[in-house]
Amino acid sequence: MFISVVIPTYNRRAILEKCLSALELQDACGELDEYEVVVVDDGSTDGTPDWLRSNADRFPRVRLFEQIHGGPAEGRNRGVANARGDVIVFIDSDLVVTPTFLGCHARALSKQWARSGSRLCFTYGAVINTADFDHPTGERHKLRDLSWAYFATGNVAIDRAVLEQSGLFDQGFRLYGWEDLELGERLRQMGVELIRCPEAVGYHWHPAFRLEQIPDLIRVEGERARMGLVFYRKHPSRRVRMIIQFTWMHRLLWGLLTLGGLLNERSLRPLLAWLVRRGQPSLALELLRLPLNRIGVEALYREARVQGLR
Repeated sequence: MFISVVIPTYNRRAILEKCLSALELQDACGELDEYEVVVVDDGSTDGTPDWLRSNADRFPRVRLFEQIHGGPAEGRNRGVANARGDVIVFIDSDLVVTPTFLGCHARALSKQWARSGSRLCFTYGAVINTADFDHPTGERHKLRDLSWAYFATGNVAIDRAVLEQSGLFDQGFRLYGWEDLELGERLRQMGVELIRCPEAVGYHWHPAFRLEQIPDLIRVEGERARMGLVFYRKHPSRRVRMIIQFTWMHRLLWGLLTLGGLLNERSLRPLLAWLVRRGQPSLALELLRLPLNRIGVEALYREARVQGLR
């Protein structure tokens, strides 16, 4: 098995170094014959491409491709187009993996192929969130790390031919969100089976929450709403409505949990600041997710009215 690890990146040079260093240290296993790392720089302004070129000797498995800023869907498609492997592994550029990462994906895929007699499957590894930049792989697994997404590109491996048969990522998703789950919906309709592979562990680093991030988090909710409706227009089903939270139940739920909007980013700010000062930024962010979810659902319904959707 020849694996191509496809990584789109945008202005993440510091954590990308840890990501690529971990990928250079993969253990050999019987199912994994060879692997490469395909990095697609999405128009970074932090010097990522020049840094990669000047450090090519440190990352001999890396092949660099560049594009004008077009988003992760375009970046992943470009990576697949230039990949040489028969299996594609997607990770994000802020994921730091363990030495057995690729071997675990390779073994799980090979076992399922033999069991089912077909390659209509993909493996989904574990993603553990961490804010520890110096030692990201020291983070323990937490309940909030669990994901029920069908196909999320933070840590998946799939046969290249099956992926190409699906049509790859829809590059109409130019803003934040849903491009991977939309592809997952097409894979599900093709009968492609999800095989969980918790042994393939990746540590997703993101900086600890700060109050200054709130405006950007609100902006992201607006983008997710717009892209959510792109997803729904392509797949106008009850299932997709549930995924993007385009239901009266979600609207009622987040309305109740925020007391009709009384608990919002402004009223919660003193409590959030106190939690951050007390060294609990993760708890502060989880609390902020209550109004953020309400903001996202309301943005979804506003956008739907503009577009004439029900």
